[in-house]
Amino acid sequence: MPPKKRPRPNATTMKMVGKQVAAARIAKNLTQKQLADLIKVDEESIGSIEQGRRALMPHVAELLDLHLALPGTLTVAANEMPAVDVIPPWAEEYMELEKRAIALSWYDNQVIPGLLQPECYARAVFACRVPAYDQEKIDALTADRLDRQKILRRATAPTLSFVIWEPVVRHRIGGRRVHEELLRYLLACAELPDVSIQVMPLDQPVHAGLNGPFTLLETPDHQHFGYTESQRGSHLIADLDEVSILARKYAMLRTQALNTEQTRGLLDRLLGEL
Repeated sequence: MPPKKRPRPNATTMKMVGKQVAAARIAKNLTQKQLADLIKVDEESIGSIEQGRRALMPHVAELLDLHLALPGTLTVAANEMPAVDVIPPWAEEYMELEKRAIALSWYDNQVIPGLLQPECYARAVFACRVPAYDQEKIDALTADRLDRQKILRRATAPTLSFVIWEPVVRHRIGGRRVHEELLRYLLACAELPDVSIQVMPLDQPVHAGLNGPFTLLETPDHQHFGYTESQRGSHLIADLDEVSILARKYAMLRTQALNTEQTRGLLDRLLGEL
C-alpha cells in the first residue's frame, strides 16, 4: 500500500488562489483548455492550479493577469504566497465546524484550551514552540486564536464546557504576570452564562482522560464530531462509535472533576498565592 501523501504546508492558500483563477476564467467565458492555449501550458496544469494541487508560479501568474485582464492580482498572490498556512490544512475543517457549533466540550491536560486563552498566554504558548516561530508568525497565530474566541460572546452563544487538568492551571507559562492574567481571565470566562469550567484535581485517584486532550462538537443540524491533536497532527472524528467513546469519557471526566463552584474557589486561591 503506497504511503499517504502529506498535504503541502500552504495548501489552504493554494486552494484560495486556485479559486481566484477559476473565477476570473469563468468571468471571461473561457474553458480551461482555452485558457491553457492562451498562456501556452497544458490543460491539466490549469485544472491543477484551480484545484489548489499545483502552486501558481509568478511567470504563469503574469500571463494569466494579462489574458484575464486582471490588474496584477494573481502576480501579487503568486509572489506573496506564504510557505506555511497560518491555520494548518489538517485543522481547517474543525475550525469551520467550531465557528457554527451549538455545543462544545473540551478536555485538555497540556495547555489552557485555546478558547480560554488571554492574549499574553497565547503568545507565551506559541513562543514555547520548538523549532521557534518568528515574531511575525507568533503575531499571526495569536490574532487568529483571539478571533476564534468571538464564539464565547456570540449573540446565540453555544453551550461550552471545559475540563482542565490542575497542573495546566498551575503551570506558569510566560511567568508570574502572564499566570496572574490567565487566572483572572479564567474567572471572568467562568461568569459567562453559557460557559462551564471545571478543574480535574491532582488528588483525584481516578482519571478518565489519561489518553490525552480531545474536543466534542455539535453542529446546528445536530451532527456530532470529535477532534484530537497530537505533536505532529490531528484527527477530526465523525464515526459515531468513536464519538460515543469520547462522549462517555467526557461525561466521566465531569463527574471526577471539581464542580464549577469548587473550580472558582481553586482559581481564587491560586490568584491569592501570587
